[in-house]
Amino acid sequence: MLALALTACSEPPPGGKAEAPPPPAQAAQPPPVNVSTSPLAIPSLVQPSASPIGQAIDKAAWGENLSPDQTRQMLIRAQVLLSRAYISPGVIDGKDGDNLKDAVRHFEEQQGLPVDGKLDKAVFDRLAADGGPAMTDYVITDADVKGPFVEAIPKDDYRALAKLERLAFTGPREMLAERFHMDEDLLVALNPGANFGQAGTRIVVAAPMPEKLPAPVTLVEVDKKARQVRAYAADGKMLASYPATIGSSEMPTPAGQWEVTAVAFDPVWTYDPSKLNFGDKTLGKLTIKPGPNNPVGAVWIDLSKDTYGIHGAADPKLVGKAASHGCVRLTNWDARQLASAVGKGTKVTFVGEGADATGTA
Repeated sequence: MLALALTACSEPPPGGKAEAPPPPAQAAQPPPVNVSTSPLAIPSLVQPSASPIGQAIDKAAWGENLSPDQTRQMLIRAQVLLSRAYISPGVIDGKDGDNLKDAVRHFEEQQGLPVDGKLDKAVFDRLAADGGPAMTDYVITDADVKGPFVEAIPKDDYRALAKLERLAFTGPREMLAERFHMDEDLLVALNPGANFGQAGTRIVVAAPMPEKLPAPVTLVEVDKKARQVRAYAADGKMLASYPATIGSSEMPTPAGQWEVTAVAFDPVWTYDPSKLNFGDKTLGKLTIKPGPNNPVGAVWIDLSKDTYGIHGAADPKLVGKAASHGCVRLTNWDARQLASAVGKGTKVTFVGEGADATGTA
């Protein structure tokens, strides 16, 4: 059952506003790069992991009578390889679920396999034809542990959020999990005893999709019923698909066709309770600073439907599972990949349950 996620809204909701942070006063003296918000690129040449744990995942194969450990290894490998095929399973967590089933369904369609959303031998063998390792090793750097970080994110307190200088990661572990598209619990489980706050620590991590899509996106399709966002090239080929949190009964996502008007990386969010359907109405307008834990995440793709957009999320494990306040929420990495391939005028069409043609750009 979907639950309304009030603390990580997927907009700004009506009355909210997302905007790019102001430019530095002197262009010749830009602010220093902050590791917590710089592009979380994955190396293009992936080396296989030297860890026995990573190697076991890379050797994982499909089977009908697998142990729990073998099942998790197989699912981790499948999730990474789906991601590398530009079919995002959302957060990589080694668990079965709707996001994985939807990703498998898209992969089956792409590969001309029978479409049922089941991760069977035919699907797994086709994924494994990728040939590259699903896991790799990473050595934590001084920059990784330097921060700045915040001690905690007061998700239910907008006044407290507005006091933070940056909605940064809460520490190196959260930052590394997001960099490699992983659930924090899985990152810890694959690296027992690892000190994520110590530079020089070697850890095993996922090696997921490239940061950039192979071609520009000319059409974005938001499927309300399937809770999916699909990106298409000019020739009609699907470039990528992503699990998404899409609207709610209280604040449904708009219908019809719209278009992208702007893209803001690292957006600022203006909280205006007088125009929202949640929150403390006695609060005045609040400016929520940028960062990956901002309520609209690390990226905002503005739509021609006023106050609506496609954006990132502070908690990736909830994407595709919790409802929003009207807009379309992706994981930060999926939103970043999509945002890098769209531009002003890119068409965005809403389809599926409840969609109609009443919206016009």
